[in-house]
Amino acid sequence: MTTWTDDTADRPISLTAPSGLDRAAHHRLDEAWLAAAWSHPTTRCFVVSGGQVLIDETPDGRTELVMTPSFEAPLTEAHRYFLGIDEEGVSYFALQKDSLPGRIDQSARPAGLREAGLLLSPRDAGLMVHAVGLENWQRTHRFCSRCGERTVIAAAGHIRRCPACGAEHYPRTDPAVIMAVTDAEDRILLGRQVHWPEGRFSTLAGFVEPGESIEQAVRREVCEEVGVTVGPVEYVASQPWPFPSSLMLGFMARATSTDIDVDGDEIHEARWFSRAELHEAFENGEVLPPYGISIAARLIEMWYGKPLPTRSFV
Repeated sequence: MTTWTDDTADRPISLTAPSGLDRAAHHRLDEAWLAAAWSHPTTRCFVVSGGQVLIDETPDGRTELVMTPSFEAPLTEAHRYFLGIDEEGVSYFALQKDSLPGRIDQSARPAGLREAGLLLSPRDAGLMVHAVGLENWQRTHRFCSRCGERTVIAAAGHIRRCPACGAEHYPRTDPAVIMAVTDAEDRILLGRQVHWPEGRFSTLAGFVEPGESIEQAVRREVCEEVGVTVGPVEYVASQPWPFPSSLMLGFMARATSTDIDVDGDEIHEARWFSRAELHEAFENGEVLPPYGISIAARLIEMWYGKPLPTRSFV
């Protein structure tokens, strides 16, 4: 269907590398175990606020989450989320606060996942993705969708219970398809959303609708957004994307038509590119590559045959 080379197909997608963490979900309802884990001297925690955490550079040039022992952590009982245990038995918690704490040494800085996800180790990136996803869900789902009563946090941050009607609510994850569409000439179809800056092109994407398979969603979204029909669809990989609560399902898809008719609502412009044309567009600044952390960049690379330029945007 397309050209996949060893140096692009074998590289892991950001935020999906093995983190070495066990989420240990069986402990979430064990309040005695959670209390003991929180009190253990090896336990580490970090603050998440508005999708950001504090990161810092180590003397050897690595970037790490700023974590502290639990006994040094700011107070927060309700918004303390258990994230898991590493291979050495260290427990990790995230603390949701209204703002990030200050640092006396002034060397740490706040960062969102788009920046930090490219810099952190798989363990730290995995912790941050988990924490950011929980924080967003907690902030936006404080009331029961069944009766309207304010809910309370349970299961170490992974359930919200309604004290009035007894309903339990779980963190939301929205499946979304994202696809690199190629044609019979092995050109790739890239689009620019209406709110994106000039020159920003990426793969097409959209949410899966009720009663729809993910393959059907790929074909529907491409047809709706740019008027191109799609035949064969091949699943590639998935990526957690808590902006705010998506799971991106990546595909390579083969177009059966090439005439473009953009919808004007979501997509402002769409174009077919050969590899030579996309290379030239990158070189002269006509096209900006997708942000490196996204699965979109990896899907394009699998077709392009080599890493994309490092220029990026938020």
